Amino acid sequence: MIGELEALGAALSWTISAVLYKKALLKAKPVSANIVRLGCASAILIAFLTVIGKFGVLVSLPLDAVFLACVSGIVGLGFGDTLYMMSLKLIGVARAVPITCTYPLFNLLWAVFLIGEPVTLPIVLGALTIVFGIWLLSREKETSAAEKQERILVKGVAFALATAIMWSISITMMNMAVKETPDLDHALAINTLRVTAIAVLSLALSPIIDRDFGFLKMRGKALAALIMGGVVALGLGWFFLTFSFVNTLESRAVPISSTTPLFSAFSGITFLHERVTARTVIGSIIIVFGIFLIFMV
Repeated sequence: MIGELEALGAALSWTISAVLYKKALLKAKPVSANIVRLGCASAILIAFLTVIGKFGVLVSLPLDAVFLACVSGIVGLGFGDTLYMMSLKLIGVARAVPITCTYPLFNLLWAVFLIGEPVTLPIVLGALTIVFGIWLLSREKETSAAEKQERILVKGVAFALATAIMWSISITMMNMAVKETPDLDHALAINTLRVTAIAVLSLALSPIIDRDFGFLKMRGKALAALIMGGVVALGLGWFFLTFSFVNTLESRAVPISSTTPLFSAFSGITFLHERVTARTVIGSIIIVFGIFLIFMV
């Protein structure tokens, strides 16, 4: 039960961070925003490890775990989260979050095609359910600016789906890294290393990926929202998910962590005043049901 609760804590953490990111993105570019939150979150996590006397665990990690954690950070937090922020900026929390949370479906595909696990009827039904939920979320009522809205919606949905693929790869690598040293201290150290690796790489590449150095110009509420969002998502959220792998099976932890859409629709209405239609709510619920159908039946 502890592992399941930790996975649910990850889902709640990512819901809160999505709201904070959306607010920051009103005044910041996605790439600049990602560099800021990665750099600040990395510094805070390293400071936390040092204060609690666990920095030695970080430098004593096995090489396999170090490699997996670093690649996981580059794929998931570098490519994946940048695409995620682009999607949030284009289509909002209520639409983007449910689509990105289809990552368990892709985790399943890696298992089927790379490991050779059998395809069962629940898997097929779950996949079709998820696709239908995405279709509902990607539909827009006709308006006077219908063509423009459709282009934005399609692009936002594409970014969200690409995010889900990146996250699925990243999560699989994190699970492999944690299995090398399955305890609380190493889970915290692996998560810190994961964030730090992509933070350093992002800063090194900033003259190329953020040519006007927008991350250095971040001020006020946008900066505060990104720092808070980074700590909640990269500190609490990913630590909860990482440690849940120690206490329960990945096939249980991953779908529970993907229930974020159930909270994101409410958050979009309450905190961001987004227009959340019945189609959005139904699509979110259908996606989550499809995920559970695949992993729980």
